[in-house]
Amino acid sequence: MTDWYTISNAAAIPSPAVLVYPDRIQANLQRMISMAGSAERLRPHVKTHKLPQIIEMKLAAGIRKFKASTIAEVEMTLTAGGRDVLLAYQPVGPNVRRLATLMRRFPDAKLSSLVDDTRNLATISRTAVAENVVLPLYVDINVGMNRSGILPGPAALQLYRELCKAPGVQPAGLHGYDGHLRAADQKHLEAEADKAFAPVWAMREQMLGEGLPVPNMVVSGTPTFALMARKGGVEVGAGTTVLWDFSQEGVCPDHHFENAALLMTRVLSKPAPGLLCFDLGHKAVGSEMPHPRVRLIGLEDAEATTHSEEHLVVKTARADDYQVGDVVYGIPRHICPTMALHSDVWAVRDGAAAESWPVVARARRITV
Repeated sequence: MTDWYTISNAAAIPSPAVLVYPDRIQANLQRMISMAGSAERLRPHVKTHKLPQIIEMKLAAGIRKFKASTIAEVEMTLTAGGRDVLLAYQPVGPNVRRLATLMRRFPDAKLSSLVDDTRNLATISRTAVAENVVLPLYVDINVGMNRSGILPGPAALQLYRELCKAPGVQPAGLHGYDGHLRAADQKHLEAEADKAFAPVWAMREQMLGEGLPVPNMVVSGTPTFALMARKGGVEVGAGTTVLWDFSQEGVCPDHHFENAALLMTRVLSKPAPGLLCFDLGHKAVGSEMPHPRVRLIGLEDAEATTHSEEHLVVKTARADDYQVGDVVYGIPRHICPTMALHSDVWAVRDGAAAESWPVVARARRITV
């Protein structure tokens, strides 16, 4: 083996494939804990990997709290042994009943979720009462990303007051996701985070002044998690840190996590001089980002010319160095959606793809 990522049994592994490297995952987990100050400060997001094996690795490292985006991710985490899971996605439709089913199935677990709307709070409350459960809810605060949440202020405070009184639910605290804060300069990032969260801290003080319970605060995305961990009484979410990708490398140059997941692809065709076609279409690599959506190792000069369902065509001065069938490894720009495109991944041990791990929580529904 000539480097850390190549595998000795590539000829036996169909492409496109995701390769994960447990030794590097373990190193990333330890760095997450060190940067957060302790495992207790972390509530990492499972949406990045969706794998029970990584939940088990987190538990072994002392991480006991988790975030999820789907009911399937919640169920996967519980089945793997996690017992404190926040569904960081406001439940609508039948999802409250689905959560209630999991609460009854795992009575020793602590499940919670989000709410940002008064009418939906009433719906969640009625459903929880009918299902004979008490669901802890965080009020989701919009700290500037404008994707979900309620703006901090009088309406959010009133929603929290209603949450404290509603049957079938109980206040868990406040949740604020700041995924829009991505400045590479740490001083600039800290200033942006301070500005975004100032009204949240003020709101928390007002709530405590009124005698309202604020048991917990869950904040941050990956770029800000180390900064936010310095605050007292908060848990921080860092998901991409487990596997890493090259998008985060650019946003977080001081984090120094290791790439622990790569794509293995093959040259599928050489349709014209200077062009290489890979079996790495939209169905194999996250494609919501601009190109390059994958950084092909050894072909860093490559420029995408066509990207369709099953094909990625790139233009490169090195095309003559490659033949149809050659294996190439690549780092995805965004690992989270890339993982969701694969039914299984290969765990690499001692330089070989040793085990196939089903990506259990890529499903929208497992059993409930």
